[in-house]
Amino acid sequence: MTNGEKPQTNRVIDTSRASAARMYDWLLGGTENYEVDRTACGELLTIAPSTQQLARNNRAFLRRVVRFLAAEKGIAQFLDHGSGLPTQDNVHQVAQHIAPGTKVVYVDNDPMVLAHARTHLDDNVNTMVVDYDMRLTKDIRSATSEFLDWSEPIAALFVSVLHCLPDADDETDPAALIRAVSEQLAPGSYVVICQLVSDDPDVRDGVTRLMDGATGGKWGRVRQPHEVARYFDSLDIEEPPGLVDVIDWLPDSPSPPPGMRPEDWVEWGGVGRVRTQR
Repeated sequence: MTNGEKPQTNRVIDTSRASAARMYDWLLGGTENYEVDRTACGELLTIAPSTQQLARNNRAFLRRVVRFLAAEKGIAQFLDHGSGLPTQDNVHQVAQHIAPGTKVVYVDNDPMVLAHARTHLDDNVNTMVVDYDMRLTKDIRSATSEFLDWSEPIAALFVSVLHCLPDADDETDPAALIRAVSEQLAPGSYVVICQLVSDDPDVRDGVTRLMDGATGGKWGRVRQPHEVARYFDSLDIEEPPGLVDVIDWLPDSPSPPPGMRPEDWVEWGGVGRVRTQR
C-alpha cells in the first residue's frame, strides 16, 4: 500500500457516536462496529425496514460498476471517495482481478476505516489510502499526483456517500463537489454516483433526523431522484441503463418485479462520462 495519510490520522475512535461507515458494516453482516452503531441501525430499520437489503444492493452495484469500467471501458485508475471499511469484493480486488496493474486510491477520514486500511492493504503496492474529507478535492489531487496519472482517464466513485453531505451554498455542496471533481478529470474519465433517495417525506425526514443525531451531525439528507440527476449536469450519462435504482443497473440476474421492491427508499444513480469538450 502506498501511504498517503496525514500525520494527524492517529485519532481515537469515537465510540460515543454512531459512524455511517460502521453502521454500513453492520448492515452488511460485518463485525467492525460498536453497540452505538447497532442501536442506530435498529432505529433506522424501524423507519426504513428495507435498509439491509439496500446495503447489499449497493455493494452489488459497486462490484458491477467497477467490473464494467475495468473490463468494458479499460479504466485502470480508480478514486473511491468515502470508501468505508474493507469488506468482500473491494474496489481494488474487483479491478485488479481484471487488470492486476490497476491503481486504486481510497479516500476516507473515518479513523476506524483508516486503521483497518493500514492492516488490510499494506501489501498492495497499487493501492493508496489518503485521509481526507472528500470535499477537499484540490488536496486529494495533490496527495495523489505522483500515484495517479491525472492526464489519463480515472473513475471517480461516489457510491452511497453523498447523502452524508449537507446542502451548502459553496464548493462543499454535493453538486458543486461533483462539478469540481469532474473538472479535474481527463476526458474519457467516469464519475459513478448513487445515493439514498425516497419519495416518502416521512422516510426522508425521519432518516435524516435520526442519522444527524446519531452521528453527531456527520450527515446530509436523504434526497429525491431529481436531485441526484442534477449531479450529472456536467456529465454524459451512460445509456443504457441511465439513472436508476442501482438494482437495475446492468444486473447480473433479472431485477425483482415491482411488488417485491422496497417501497420506503432506494439507492439511486448511475455512471457519467467526462466530456471531451468542456
